[in-house]
Amino acid sequence: MLIPFSMRNCFQLLCNHKVPAAGFKNTVKSGLILQSVSNDVYQNLAVEDWIHDHVNLEGKPILFFWRNSPSLVIGRHQNPWQECNLTLMREGGIKLARRLSGGGTVYHDMGNINLTFFTTKTKYDRMENLKLIVRALNTVQPQLDVQATKRFDLLLDGQFKISGTAAKIGRTTAYHHCTLLCSTDRTTLSALLKSPSQGIKSNATASIPAVVKNLLEKDPTLTCEVLMEAIAAEYAAYHQIDNHIHLINPTDETLFPGLNSKAKELQTWEWIYGRTPKFSVNTTFNVLYEQAHFEVRVFLDIKNGRIVVCKIEAPDHWLPLEICDKLNSSLMGSKFCPTETTVITHMLLRMCPEDRELHSKWNVLCEKIKGIM
Repeated sequence: MLIPFSMRNCFQLLCNHKVPAAGFKNTVKSGLILQSVSNDVYQNLAVEDWIHDHVNLEGKPILFFWRNSPSLVIGRHQNPWQECNLTLMREGGIKLARRLSGGGTVYHDMGNINLTFFTTKTKYDRMENLKLIVRALNTVQPQLDVQATKRFDLLLDGQFKISGTAAKIGRTTAYHHCTLLCSTDRTTLSALLKSPSQGIKSNATASIPAVVKNLLEKDPTLTCEVLMEAIAAEYAAYHQIDNHIHLINPTDETLFPGLNSKAKELQTWEWIYGRTPKFSVNTTFNVLYEQAHFEVRVFLDIKNGRIVVCKIEAPDHWLPLEICDKLNSSLMGSKFCPTETTVITHMLLRMCPEDRELHSKWNVLCEKIKGIM
């Protein structure tokens, strides 16, 4: 049963700064089940950390359901250039987000359910949460073969991954979140999770590839709505709370003061790309120009998402050495992204406005360089 969660004081019952309230005062005694009405990945990630930072979870666990429009979410310590096909994402308008928990990269769309289990640090138990999901799935379809692994994944039929796990553990509170593949677009998932980048050397956390499958492919009755209701019922029974899914709107500042500011922060280039652990790019590519092939070497050091060392070497009989040197010095300190590179290269072209051949070579080179960003 879905209940709009619109009364401000209802949620404040669980906050650290306790506010006398009516509404759910007499019914909310040991926890809540929430569902976001937003499909924006940044807003929903901000809800997680708002609850983590502001809610007193002692004896009051929370289960949070949320689904997003197509987006890719990387772990806190990951490298997006290593994990994603950023070019395809830009072309398709797919959002990229970095969460505050660790773990690997996951693809979200409306066919994927995200579940966040909030508890105190002492009550944090990922395996117990996964077993709860398994029980719920078996309640809906007893014939399903779903098992939790030592890596805290859920496998269907012993081989297909349908859920991955990540977590954030604070000083006194913690949350465990996981995905549940119901009817996600597996073709898009597969394409976006394959990075075309070559020559990257990094100590960033790397995702572990897995063969995935949708629950709906196993049983067409296993829709997102059916699964969320089943999990909510199992969670309510386990924690002895009311089996009500309360709808929340992350943009409601009366309910979540300061959340919109947090969501904007999660969208910034500095957070998504700038928090990438330092890495290097060492690669070569062939340039075809007027039926001739030339090899170009590129070595870059990237720190905080910006180029700190830049060595691009092209044959000097094809592109004058002073031009390459100018490109190298101009890219130093710039963001490692195609938009900023385009601006810089266009500025450099103004130095020789009449040389059409040089412009043509320059454009060929810069398009290749942007291809690795």
